[in-house]
This record gives sequence, C-alpha cells and structure tokens, in this order.
Amino acid sequence: MGLLTFAINVTLDGCVDHTEGIVDDETHAFFTRLMDEAGAMLWGRVTYEMMESHWPAVARGEVDAVPAMRDWAVKLEAKPKYVVSRTRTAFPWTNSHAVGADLQSGVQRLKHATPAGVLLGSGQLAAALDRLDLIDAYQVLVHPRIAGHGPRLYERGLPGTRRLELIASRPFRNGVVAMHYRRAG
Repeated sequence: MGLLTFAINVTLDGCVDHTEGIVDDETHAFFTRLMDEAGAMLWGRVTYEMMESHWPAVARGEVDAVPAMRDWAVKLEAKPKYVVSRTRTAFPWTNSHAVGADLQSGVQRLKHATPAGVLLGSGQLAAALDRLDLIDAYQVLVHPRIAGHGPRLYERGLPGTRRLELIASRPFRNGVVAMHYRRAG
C-alpha cells in the first residue's frame, strides 16, 4: 500500500493561497521531484479545475513556458490524476478519474492500488482526509511571507491534534523551508 502525502505551500501566517508562494526553479524542482516519485495525484474539484485550465495547454505547447514548466506539464499530463467532487462527474483531462462517492473507501482503494504513493495537493480535501485519518505524510513548504488573508490551512479545525515526526527539513536559497513529516505512531 502506498502512502498518501499531503504537499502544500503555506505562508508564515498559514495562508495557502497559491498566488502567495515563491515560484522559482528551486521550489518548482521540489514539487517536480514529489510528483515524479508519486504514483498518482489526488485533488479536490477546485484544484483540479485550476490545474486543468492551464497545464494541458502548456503540455501541448499552446502556452509559452520555460522548458522546466513544459516538462512539468508533460509529466503531469501522463500522471494518473484522481478527483474528489460532489458536483462533477466527468473529468476529460488525460488520465483523470473520479474517486467515487464514498471518500474514505475510495481513497483507501487508491492507496492500496498505488504502491508508489499518492500526492495530495488540495487544502480543503486534506482537512477532510485528515479527519478520516487517511494522510500518512506531509510535505510542507513554508514561505517567508505574511499574507494577512486566507484561505488558511485547516480553517475548520480537526477533531484532535495530529502528532507528527520530522523526517527531514531543508532551507532553500529563497528563504523557503521544506519540511517532511510523517504521522507519529
């Protein structure tokens, strides 16, 4: 069974707005490595639609992009993508699939079917999956920014504190700190 790893960019004040982080070669390479190592991607509908609106066109060469971004888009195109949605059932982007109506059993099946692991990239979905005790690991990039606005990570809370064990941390040249945690026994 593969691990479900939640990967997220967050500012010092907990903001997870994707426009607030530092996007450069180093952070991009970090997320590319995570995607390369994972067997599948898992998103909520909102994140899926944001990704779907941009990356397929980059992969097809219809949008100007530096080579690293084009490579990312091509890899993402080929990667299995799973989506959780209550309102949408059709996911036409290449290799995209619905998780199913029962979130817990659908994600457990996905973890069992994906030995290389599943990379989760949606904040609201992560909170729901954490409430179900399904997240195994966390890759958090803390950006040296104070956004002063939301959305915030785990805004609606959790039923209890999650104890984590630090596996690794690494500062980047741009001031970002990458931290890898696993759920503590």
